[in-house]
Amino acid sequence: MSLAKNIPNPLREKYPEEVQAIFDKYPVKRSAVMPLLYLAQREGGYITKEGMADIASMLDLDVTQVASIVGFYTLYHDEKAGKYRMQVCNDLPCALRGADQFLESLCQNLGIQVGETTPDGLVTLEAVTCLAACDKAPMFQLQEGDKLTYYENMSVDRTLELVTALKAIGPQGTYGGEAK
Repeated sequence: MSLAKNIPNPLREKYPEEVQAIFDKYPVKRSAVMPLLYLAQREGGYITKEGMADIASMLDLDVTQVASIVGFYTLYHDEKAGKYRMQVCNDLPCALRGADQFLESLCQNLGIQVGETTPDGLVTLEAVTCLAACDKAPMFQLQEGDKLTYYENMSVDRTLELVTALKAIGPQGTYGGEAK
C-alpha cells in the first residue's frame, strides 16, 4: 500500500519508515490502528488528540473511533502521567478480594486520588477493569514506558515498599523488579 504523501500528517512525517512498515504489514488499513497508536505514544508516553487525528486521517476513520480504542485498552493513554503507571484491577472479582479497599488505602497513603499523579511525578494511580488475575487480587500492573510488570496478591505495605524502591531509583533509572 502506498501512502498519500500530499496530505500533511505530523505522525507520518516524524516516523515515515515506521509508518510505511506498519502499512506494509497490515494491508487492510483499519488493522494498522493499534501499531500506529503504539507508535504515536512512543515518545511522550501518551497519545495526543493530534496524534489520534493523524491516525484517523491515515486510516479513513473518525477520531472518535480511534479515541474509543485508546479508551478501551489499558496500555494506551490519552493523558500525560508519572514515570510509572500503577493500574489496579478493581472489577467485580477483584473487588470481592479487597481491591476497592486496597485502592482506597493506596490513595490515602500516597496522598492522591485515582487518576492523579504523586507530587514528585513518579506514580500515577489508575483503576482498570480486568487484568486477568482475579484469583490473585489485589493486583496491579506497573507500566514504565513499554515495560509492563504484574504484581499479584499485594498488600498496601508491600506496594508502598515498591514505591519507596522506585523513588530510590530516581527519575533517570529503570526499575527491573519482578512480580511478587
